[in-house]
Amino acid sequence: MFKLPELPYAPDALAPYMSAETLEFHHGKHHKAYVDKLNELTASGPYSGLSLEDIILKSAKDPEQKVLFNQAGQHWNHSFFWLSMKAKGGGAIPAKLEQQLVADFGSLDAFKAEFKAACVSQFGSGWGWLVFDGKKLAITKTANADTPMVHGHTALLTCDVWEHAYYIDYRNVRPKYVETFLEHLVDWDRVAALYEQAAG
Repeated sequence: MFKLPELPYAPDALAPYMSAETLEFHHGKHHKAYVDKLNELTASGPYSGLSLEDIILKSAKDPEQKVLFNQAGQHWNHSFFWLSMKAKGGGAIPAKLEQQLVADFGSLDAFKAEFKAACVSQFGSGWGWLVFDGKKLAITKTANADTPMVHGHTALLTCDVWEHAYYIDYRNVRPKYVETFLEHLVDWDRVAALYEQAAG
């Protein structure tokens, strides 16, 4: 039985950059719906009792399990997204991660510009990601419920660019939402810890 994770901060902790109303709908309704449907689909059958990661990796290879993959992927992606942010986020990036971002993208400004471009250019619903591809840091984007683990990448940071993630606070201005996410919401300490773990 999968459970909707508790937010790691109070519903109003990310304001004014992400409102309590957005979190109420996004976490309490959208994410909850994915979890409920996932539990319904895995109550019995070959996917029952598998870990979330195993369900994602197995269903990704089976075209007949697209509905299951979507619920599982969205549960994982959203759970990761909540942890990508913190109250009073943004700000200085830990030194080791900053050095690697500069090494792999040329500068912090270049990294932020590329990340923003990936998020803004994702057509329709999806996600922008900072990942470790086994050799270096990279920026990717995925559509709908797709997720980096399916492609052999380790996720370090994600920005949800489904409209329900930002429409209450930013209406249709996705670029402003992504810029605000980078500057005021990201938990860079967590990103740095995930990078050190992935890079060994």
